[in-house]
Amino acid sequence: MRLIRHITDAEELAQGCVLTIGNFDGVHSGHKMMLEALVKKSNAMNLPAVVMCFEPQPIEYFRGADAPARISTARDKIVQLSKTGVNVLYLVPFNDALATMSAQQFVDSLHQQLNVKSLVVGDDFCFGKNRQGDYAFLQEAGKGYGFSVQKSDSFIVNDNRVSSTLIREALEKGELEKAADYLGRRYVISGRVMHGHKRGRELGFPTANIRVKNRKTPIRGVFAVTITVESGLVYEGVANVGTRPSIEDVTAVLLEAHLFDFSGDLYGQRVSVGFYKKLRKEKKFDGLEQLKAQIAIDSTQAKAYFNQQRTQQQ
Repeated sequence: MRLIRHITDAEELAQGCVLTIGNFDGVHSGHKMMLEALVKKSNAMNLPAVVMCFEPQPIEYFRGADAPARISTARDKIVQLSKTGVNVLYLVPFNDALATMSAQQFVDSLHQQLNVKSLVVGDDFCFGKNRQGDYAFLQEAGKGYGFSVQKSDSFIVNDNRVSSTLIREALEKGELEKAADYLGRRYVISGRVMHGHKRGRELGFPTANIRVKNRKTPIRGVFAVTITVESGLVYEGVANVGTRPSIEDVTAVLLEAHLFDFSGDLYGQRVSVGFYKKLRKEKKFDGLEQLKAQIAIDSTQAKAYFNQQRTQQQ
C-alpha cells in the first residue's frame, strides 16, 4: 500500500480508481467488510483500490478538545489498512477549505482530481458542508460523471451495528472482549519505548514506557496485556494507562507495561500492547510501598488470567 498526501503524487490514478472515503478509526470489522468490497470491485475493474482519509478527523476539526478519543493512532490505522489489500491511502488534510466545501464541489473534486470510476461507501456516509451529501446524492452525481456507487451495509455483531462509537464505549467501560468482537481482533496500542524515571525498576517492576500520542485514550486503568516486541516475541504482562497520580502530577497519558519473564533493554523499540482484561481503575496511593504491593497483586491477577485462558484452550 502506498501512502500519498498530495494529489500530485498520485500518478497511478491517471486511468481512474475505485475509491472509498471515511475515518476508518480502529479499522474494525465493519470497515474490513467494506474494504473487501472495495478490493473486489477494483480487481474486477482492473483499477487501483484507494482509501481517502482525513487528518485530523473532521469531528476533531469541529470539536477540538471536546472530540471523542480516537480508537487508534494515525500510524496504527495506516498499519491496519495496509493489511487489507488496498493499493493507495490518500491522507487528506482536513482544513477550512474542506469544511466549507459543498457536497457538489466535493464530488467535482473526486472526478477531476482522482478520476473516480466507482465509489464504495457505508450506508450512513455523509459529506460536504452541513453533511449535505449522502448515498442518494452520490448515485445522482454518478450518472453525470460516469461513476458507479456501491453501498456497503452495516456489519452486525450480537445484534449490534458495529461502529467506532460502539467500540469506544466498550473500551471506556473496560469491556475488552466485546470490543475485540467488534474490532475483529484485540485492542492494541503501539508506540516507541522511551526513557522514564526508572521508578518501576526501583519498585521491582521495570516497565516499558510509551507516550500515548492522542490527546485522549478510550481506556484508562490497569490491564492484563500482551506485549509484542520488534523481534516478534510476545510477552504477557500488566500495564497501566493513565497519568500515574502516585508518582507525579502530570496530565499527559502514559502507557507503562511490565513484561513477565523478560530481562533486557527495549528503549527505542516499537512495541504493540494488546489489552485482554481490565483489572482495576487507576488510583492514587498514599506511598510507593502501597503502590508496590498493589502492582504485585495486579501481576498475580494478570498471570492467573492468562493461565486460566491457557487451561480453557487445552
